[in-house]
Amino acid sequence: MAGKAAAPGTAVLLVTANVGSLFDDPENLQKNWLREFYQALGSFYFLHESLKNIYQFDFKAKKYKKVTGKEIYSDTLESTPMLEKEKFPQDYFPECKWSRKGFVRTRWCVADCAFDLVNIHLFHDASNLVAWETSPSVYSGIRHKALGYVLDRIIDQRFEKVSYFVFGDFNFRLDSKSVVETLCTQATMQTVRAADTNEVVKLIFRESDNDRKVMLQLEKKVFHYFNQEVFRDNNGTALLEFDKELSVFKDRLYELDISFPPSYPYSEDSGQGRQYMNTRCPAWCDRVLMSPSARELILKSESEEKVVTYDHIGPNVCMGDHKPVFLAFRIAPGAGKPHAHVHKCCVRAVTCGKRWQRQQRALRETSP
Repeated sequence: MAGKAAAPGTAVLLVTANVGSLFDDPENLQKNWLREFYQALGSFYFLHESLKNIYQFDFKAKKYKKVTGKEIYSDTLESTPMLEKEKFPQDYFPECKWSRKGFVRTRWCVADCAFDLVNIHLFHDASNLVAWETSPSVYSGIRHKALGYVLDRIIDQRFEKVSYFVFGDFNFRLDSKSVVETLCTQATMQTVRAADTNEVVKLIFRESDNDRKVMLQLEKKVFHYFNQEVFRDNNGTALLEFDKELSVFKDRLYELDISFPPSYPYSEDSGQGRQYMNTRCPAWCDRVLMSPSARELILKSESEEKVVTYDHIGPNVCMGDHKPVFLAFRIAPGAGKPHAHVHKCCVRAVTCGKRWQRQQRALRETSP
């Protein structure tokens, strides 16, 4: 998060960047980097020096504390009072021996506006073949359960409810079965099975004519479609109809219109910044979402000036297998909850004082 005071509202930039692939080749990376900088789920918050009276919530003391100087939390984050960090229960994704998936929540008060920032990492598709079997896929159901858990957790009765932004690697995937049926409408399917187990290990889709050219090859970790331009043309918007996972939460989460190509899985070759890897079906895994009330915090433009931007970073350069995605906006003046940074007892005192003044005024008006 970054902010700068500027009319007509405080500027905010939210960025999600999955950099995990940078550590897939440890032999060529400095050991010091791995030891000092690697975090499975980390967040950085930058506040412009011009901003005054910024408060961060202490989840243990249940009150806001004024932000001063620089703070770094790295050890035992689960016990750090200035944030909430949770991993998902192991039974959510039993295929993994251990999981680093979960969420980190912080709460802020900026420009008298209180809101939560929730960094999230949901479960991936372990097998393209399994994802293809049903619509929606079994993995979609796992992500649905995990995201529902997070949303329930951040609005439970432990703390006052505030607006929230949820962003990170949701691992949302296109409905694989529907995508394959659409891309390979005129194709015939060949099934390849393992000789020892008879398990399906490969699906090959060939054109009915044109010398039976291979259109798509599908394996556990292979999604090789012959024409990647489908995912880049017009930013892949023709495929958005298969991006269905968020629709389950349409009453709880809002997203601006997507106008950028699928954010994953890009080639990690430094000279192939626009190329997708042939490992997974390209999808909009990386998102910035918000609660309905958070939507009201965003300044609306009364002119042609664009004050809200939802886009990706580095379209033509290698950024790892995920392209970072960002949302830039300004907080509408007067938005949010008044007295958001004030302790509840102080708010009650202000409220009671105003009520007493109204009562006294009413008495004077009715006195003979």
